[in-house]
Parts: sequence; structure tokens; C-alpha cells
Amino acid sequence: MTTKDRAFLKGLAMNITPVLSLGKSSLTPEFVKAADEALTARELIKINVLKNCEDDINEIAHTLAERSRSEVVQVIGRKIVLYKRNNENIKIYFPGEKKVNDKRK
Repeated sequence: MTTKDRAFLKGLAMNITPVLSLGKSSLTPEFVKAADEALTARELIKINVLKNCEDDINEIAHTLAERSRSEVVQVIGRKIVLYKRNNENIKIYFPGEKKVNDKRK
């Protein structure tokens, strides 16, 4: 992912609300599965890390990205933004990228 792609995704992430909250139990297999399913459906998700989670947020973000085969867009405060392209149903197109499923002429 290029820095321009990352900046584009950061801009999109500003307008979305967190879809998951990570609490005291930290990264469980169930949480990773829920994050992976959300990434498949949305491609870009924001996760809220609650104050009762004592683990390092950057470490959580990179571990979660590795386990869900996604990329960390940013970690800001107690929020994590992840991106994973769904090649079967692309929802996010980067600037200058040709829309494969676009039927308009």
C-alpha cells in the first residue's frame, strides 16, 4: 500500500463509526473472526479499544492485521483502522484506479 493509498483510506475512515469494540479479554479467536467478517463485508473498518484493555494498542493492531490478513491504515488514540480488499466484491477504489465492475459508460 502506498502512502497515497493510506492517506485516501484515512480520509474515508474519518467518516465511519467503529464497528467493533475491544475490551478486557483483548484478542480472542472470536474477535479476530468477527473482525475478518467485517473486513470482508466492508473492506475498511474502525475498531474502538476500550480503556479496560491493558495491552499495547499498536501491538494489538499489528497482531490483528496479521491474523485477519489485512493492513493497518492507522492507529490514532484508542482507534484502529484496518483495510482488506475483497476481490470478489470491491467496494473501495483508489483514485486513478479503474472500476472493474462499473457498468456505466
